[in-house]
Amino acid sequence: MASVMTTHAKEWKPAQNTIMSRWAAGVTPENVWRDYPRPQMRRHNWLNLNGLWDYAITKKDAEIPAEWDGKILVPFPVESALSGVKKSVGGENALWYRRKVTIPEEWQGQRLILHFGAVDWRMTLWINGKQIGKHSGGCDAFSFDITDAVTAKLEADIVISVWDPTDDGYQPRGKQVNEPQGIWYTSVTGIWQTVWMEAVPQAHINSLKITPDVDNGKVRVEVETAGIDRESRIADKYFLHLAAISDNKTITRAAGNCFGDVLELEIPDAELWSPDNPFLYDLKVTLTRDDEPLDEVTSYFAMRKFHVKKDESGINRIYINGKPIFLFGTLDQGWWPGGLYTPPSDEAMRYDIEVLKELGMNCIRKHVKVEPLRYYYHCDRLGMIVWQDMPNGDKHISESDPDITRTAESETNFRAEWKAIVNMLYNNVSIAIWCPFNEGWGQFKTNEILEWTKQLDPTRLVDGPSGWTDRGGGDMYDMHNYPGPGMFPVEESRVSVLGEFGGLGLPLKGHLWWDKRNWGYRSFKTREELNDAYINLITKLPQLISKGLAAAIYTQTTDVEGEVNGLMTYDRKVLKLDADKVRPHHLKLYQNPPE
Repeated sequence: MASVMTTHAKEWKPAQNTIMSRWAAGVTPENVWRDYPRPQMRRHNWLNLNGLWDYAITKKDAEIPAEWDGKILVPFPVESALSGVKKSVGGENALWYRRKVTIPEEWQGQRLILHFGAVDWRMTLWINGKQIGKHSGGCDAFSFDITDAVTAKLEADIVISVWDPTDDGYQPRGKQVNEPQGIWYTSVTGIWQTVWMEAVPQAHINSLKITPDVDNGKVRVEVETAGIDRESRIADKYFLHLAAISDNKTITRAAGNCFGDVLELEIPDAELWSPDNPFLYDLKVTLTRDDEPLDEVTSYFAMRKFHVKKDESGINRIYINGKPIFLFGTLDQGWWPGGLYTPPSDEAMRYDIEVLKELGMNCIRKHVKVEPLRYYYHCDRLGMIVWQDMPNGDKHISESDPDITRTAESETNFRAEWKAIVNMLYNNVSIAIWCPFNEGWGQFKTNEILEWTKQLDPTRLVDGPSGWTDRGGGDMYDMHNYPGPGMFPVEESRVSVLGEFGGLGLPLKGHLWWDKRNWGYRSFKTREELNDAYINLITKLPQLISKGLAAAIYTQTTDVEGEVNGLMTYDRKVLKLDADKVRPHHLKLYQNPPE
C-alpha cells in the first residue's frame, strides 16, 4: 500500500492558482491532515484515509464509473487548487471517489466505522459493491458501520458519489455560488474534511453529551452506547465509569448503567473557563462488562456558563460565570486560497485564531460556515469565544420583506442540518451563541426557529436574526452598520449587539485573488490610512458600551476572493493592522466601565 501511494504521490501536484498561503507549499499526499479529527471523543485504533483517491465527474444519474479521470487529494474539494484537480462540477453532474483500503489484521472481529468530517452536499456510499447508505448535509460529521460489507480478507473497496447543486438548490451552502463575485465565493463540492476509519468493540461508546453546571459545581454527562440489547439477560452486566482529571490527577469519579441515565461528576472548587483562563478538565469514559474494560474514550470539558442578565444599571449584558463580558472580534469566513473550504493544515487553521488572540480579541463570529471539529478544539484551549452561524440556503429576503415560505422538503432539510450542527458542536466549550439566520438569507418562521434552537440547547444564547429582518425574538437585538459603529436601543429582555461593522478595505498587490473586481465597504490606499481609520472606529465603541452595547464584530479576519476588507490578506502573508497600535485600543473595551 505504501509503495502504491508513493508512486501516485509523484504524479500529484497542486493546480495552478493565483495566490497560495505559506502552508500550501508543505502539503503532500503523505502528510495531508494527519491529526486525530474528533478531539472530544478520542480512541487509539484509527486509520487516516486522507490522501490520493481516484475521482471522476459524470452525469448526475450515471452508474459507478468503469474508468476514472485521475487522482484527487482528499480532503480538498475538487474545485480547489490543493485537490490537484480544480474543476467545477455543477448541479447537472456527480462527483465520484474511489479508494481501496486494507484494514489492519488486529481489527478482526471488531465493528468497523467509516467516518466523514464533512461532505458537501448529498452523498452515497458503496463498500465492495454494496450500497451502505446516504447522507445529506455539507457541514456535519457522520459515519457508517461498514463491518458486514468488508471481505474476509479485510479489504474495502470504497466508492462515493456526491451531488451538489450549489446556489441552484435549497440546501445550506453559505457563500458558495456558481458564479463568484463580490461577497459570494467559489463553489465547493465533495469531501472537504478528514475521512477516517476506526475499530470499536461490538458493545461500544457511541457519543457523549457534556453539560457543565457552574451554579451547582457539577458536570452532567450523557453517554450513548451501541451494541447492547437492553432486553437481554446480560444487559445489567454493562456499566459506564467516568473520571474527571485535572493536571493528570483524578479529582472525581461516577458510574452508572448504559441506558440513558445522566451521570453527574462533582467538581469541587471548580476552576472556571474564560478567555483569560481557558482551563480544561480531561474526561475518561470507560464501558465495562463484568468489571472488564470493553471500550474507552478520552475527552475534555470546562466549567463555564453563558447567560444574559441586567447589570447594576438595569442594562442587559452578556455574562460569563456570573460576570459581565464584552465580546469583541471578527467576522470569520474561514476560506483559503488553496483549499477554499479546507485549510491547508491544522497549523494554518490554528494560525487565524492565534492572530486574533494576539490582537486582543476574545470572540470569533464564524460566518455561515461550520469548521472541522479541531477548529473548535483550538478555540476551547486558546480561550476564543465562538458565535456560530448556520450556513444559509434557499431564497433571500430584503429588510422589509416577510419571511420566505420554504417547501416542506427545504424546511425538513434545514431543521435536520441545523440540529445536526448544534448536536455536533454542543460539547465545545467556546461556543456561546447560535445564529440560525443572517440578513434575511433563507429566513423563515423566524421566531419559531429561534425558540426551537433554544430548546435544542438552552445553555447558549440565540441571536435572532443577525442584521436586517428582526422579528423581536431571541436573546440578541443585532445591528449591522457599515462602517459604523452603531447600536439598537437596549431592550427589556434582549441584549443589544453589533453583529457586523467596519469592512475597511485595502487591496495589496501580489496578494489578490483577482487583479480587478476587488471590493470593500470603504477602501484605502496605504496601511497607515487603514490603521488610522480602524482605530477611529474602535475608539467610538466605549461610548456605545456605556450605553449598553454587549458585543461588536468587525468585518473581517481575512480578505476572501474578491473581498479585500480583511485584517489579513487572503494568503495570510500580510497582517494589515499594526498589532502594537491596535491591541491597546482593543483591551480598553473590556474595562468596566470602558475608557
